[in-house]
Amino acid sequence: MSTNNQVLHTDVAIIGAGPVGLFQIFELGLHDLSAIVIDGLPYVGGQCTSLYPEKPIYDIPALVGATGRTTIDNLIEQCKPFKPTYLLENKVHTLIKNSVGSFTLVTDKNNTIHCNSVVIATGAGAFEPVKLKVNGIEQFEAKQLFYHVKDPAMFSDQDLVILGGGDSAFDWVENLLPIANSIVLIHRSLNFRATSASISKMHANCDALKMQFLCGQVIDFKESNHRLTAIVVQSKDGVKRVVSLDSLLVFFGLNPKPGPVEQWGLKMHNRSIVVDTANFESSVEGIYAVGDVNYYQGKRKLILSGFHEAALAAFSIKQTLSGEQHVATIYTTTNQKIVERLK
Repeated sequence: MSTNNQVLHTDVAIIGAGPVGLFQIFELGLHDLSAIVIDGLPYVGGQCTSLYPEKPIYDIPALVGATGRTTIDNLIEQCKPFKPTYLLENKVHTLIKNSVGSFTLVTDKNNTIHCNSVVIATGAGAFEPVKLKVNGIEQFEAKQLFYHVKDPAMFSDQDLVILGGGDSAFDWVENLLPIANSIVLIHRSLNFRATSASISKMHANCDALKMQFLCGQVIDFKESNHRLTAIVVQSKDGVKRVVSLDSLLVFFGLNPKPGPVEQWGLKMHNRSIVVDTANFESSVEGIYAVGDVNYYQGKRKLILSGFHEAALAAFSIKQTLSGEQHVATIYTTTNQKIVERLK
């Protein structure tokens, strides 16, 4: 959902739709608390979706080797019974604590969210892809020029050019090779940042004529009828080659984008939010931080750790909003109300 000029109400606003933010929805839902999830990206999943959708993750219990995409799909499915609202392509720029203890958030799309608690789950922060610097080529973004892969099937039977020398470029070569008509990998040098196994596999695929590798830089492009038809690649010796394509995928890495979190009056430690490990509340009552965005002694930036933090934050939020002295532990195997809702 990406609309403008709305006024929305919810129990809890979650800033960040990565894996920990998604699991926070579920934990809040167990306590009958509604949630709106806000993220600047046009899709949920955070880095699991943008950086390693097809890479296996081995350190989440009971999901041995599930890919980033599968993990996110499972989390979305898990929290569906609680009917969260996703506010995507929205960046929170204003967070105000009201005199009565509630909060008001305003996004760059002029959407206003009124809530009783806030959970910040923005991970390592906002990132933006390093763009291909060729004048005029930006007109093809999201049409034939892509900086992330949302749906691999869209590249089926296409002639693809992939730019980059790191893990993302090599992983997508490997994943798209079975479905693409052809793949040309281009990097500015022979110094790769990918794993040795990925590099060896790439060379083996080239030797088997399954793909091509070119060493050089893109300096220009060709178009016809408003479509990108080819790029011009120049090698170090000055030789120029024209490479035809259907789609161009660029994986030059990500640059961090400064966010507004440091302007919200929270106690910080090296750009991370300091929290109380009893409930993962920040220095401002009612604002919590879970996942890679928070800091405490012994902090480990793991998805698994974020899941634990989200669970404890949800208990604390329920206790505060309900006024209960003690919030009972909820067991999804025996709580009949929850069992019926999760069916």
